[in-house]
Amino acid sequence: MQTKNPIFDEAAKFVTGAMGAAQAAGDEAKGLLRSQTDRVIADMDLVSREEYEVLKEMFQASQARIEALETKLELLTKHLNKD
Repeated sequence: MQTKNPIFDEAAKFVTGAMGAAQAAGDEAKGLLRSQTDRVIADMDLVSREEYEVLKEMFQASQARIEALETKLELLTKHLNKD
């Protein structure tokens, strides 16, 4: 047989309410931290991943072109020095 104890019922309600309030406060703190972090990152004017990838591809293409031109220049120099 189980009896109801109003003190335990009130204590359980209090603990449940406190846990809910603590979780809400934690969620609020997370949201605040996230918004502050987003603001700081936006102020830093960082490059997006897409912009980085485009610039990386352009750099690689430029490097390949420079290497090809250096090879041509070397061949032309050898050809001119041969005469």
